Amino acid sequence: MKDFSCSLCGAVWQKQGKTNCWSADPRTAPAKPGYCPSRKHLALIRKSFGRYKGSGEDARIAQAATRVEGLCYERSASGALVARWTRLEDTIAFAKLMGYRRIGIATCIGLLDETNRLAQVLEAQGLEPLSVCCKSGSIDKREMGLAEDDKVRPETFEPACNPVAQARLLNSAKTDMNVIVGLCVGHDMLFSKHSRAPVTTLVVKDRVTGHNPVSVLYGQNFYYKRLQTQPVEVERAGGKPQRRSEGKKKGSRSKT
Repeated sequence: MKDFSCSLCGAVWQKQGKTNCWSADPRTAPAKPGYCPSRKHLALIRKSFGRYKGSGEDARIAQAATRVEGLCYERSASGALVARWTRLEDTIAFAKLMGYRRIGIATCIGLLDETNRLAQVLEAQGLEPLSVCCKSGSIDKREMGLAEDDKVRPETFEPACNPVAQARLLNSAKTDMNVIVGLCVGHDMLFSKHSRAPVTTLVVKDRVTGHNPVSVLYGQNFYYKRLQTQPVEVERAGGKPQRRSEGKKKGSRSKT
């Protein structure tokens, strides 16, 4: 049996509307399952919770985040509890509660328009946005040691994403908090690793679903069913590189 697998409690939640760790009345909570992390690791959990007490950075972040969680909901006229804020409003509220002012934005080049709108909203809220594009410097992917066939459009110029530079540029600007807007998988990790300021994600890149990756996990979704039965191949279809005719003409630039 796995040490912990909280995802299995999804069935308990669907059936009873509560789990061992979340119940309106802990006395009537479902029994603690064998795969619950608190069975073997309760000491670690309690010790970790200690980080949220006091006035340290972890405590301030945790306390502000918890306050935002509470502010996200309100009672309707009927008495029902309803959500009232979007992720963007959550982000703004969190920044204000933390006293942050300079907000860095690490953006994908394909989302520059959305990033500009985000910057306008942040400015309207009294914050100071600073945005850095992933392709800053326009350095050819080939300089990373990649093959021509590794490009989206082989035999054309394609600048590489540079998330470490994005982080370092925002570090030099002394941002209070950084926001990821659509960085690629892996590039988001490098940005978060090298950012000195705390990082949150506003937009998760998903080229197929309009940046809504959770949609593929819904039970009746085609992608969800396919991913349960078919392996994800990391080679191009047929093992052949994409031809220039499938992309733009040689010398053109592309957004990825």
